[in-house]
Amino acid sequence: MTEGSRTGQTTPPGRAVLTTPRAAAIAGIAFAALLGTSIVLMRLSFPDSPTATSAELTPGRRNAVTVALALMPYAGIAFLWFIGVVRDRIGDFEDRFFATVFLGSGLIFLTLLFCASATLGGLAAVTGSAPVGPDVWSVGKATSYTALNVYSTKMAGVFMISTATIALRTRVLPRWLATLGFALAAAMVLLSGWLGWLEIAFPAWVLLVSLQILRGGFRIRTRHPQSKG
Repeated sequence: MTEGSRTGQTTPPGRAVLTTPRAAAIAGIAFAALLGTSIVLMRLSFPDSPTATSAELTPGRRNAVTVALALMPYAGIAFLWFIGVVRDRIGDFEDRFFATVFLGSGLIFLTLLFCASATLGGLAAVTGSAPVGPDVWSVGKATSYTALNVYSTKMAGVFMISTATIALRTRVLPRWLATLGFALAAAMVLLSGWLGWLEIAFPAWVLLVSLQILRGGFRIRTRHPQSKG
């Protein structure tokens, strides 16, 4: 029996590799590892104090920020692959409304993440060549942190809500994992910008989802009407 027949979908020839659960799992694990590492490096390297100055960004910290920013594009590529494989796997069972929110929030999250990373990268590069005035430093750091810790984190929460809803409707993931996604997403949407390190919850949840997919597969479970007589 083919993979498509088990899920109730028809898999055209040549698409088996792209629609396997392992592809989504590997992409999700890669995304979680890359983004999680980048967030930790930036959090530990960039001064978070409101009174911090550009002088506190030492050469060692600049190198760590450079590594973190270099990982960001690859995290984005892995995330796009994760979205694509999950959407293809759900196929005809996908609800149009939640599919739009799922895809839109994911793309907006990546856009904000890249914008914040570019701003931080520019700020780190400038501090390495010449002293940066306090006004430029404050505006650049506030802009990047707002985009990263507030807006992108909220979009990540919306992505988690739509993903968890789709998972519950199609029963492709355990209920406890979807419920955890709702709880973490609510915290990210409501408390982002107030609690430090909250953005790390997103790659952590994607990692759990990916490990579950790798462990138990990603199969659509449909209810078949009972035969009469």
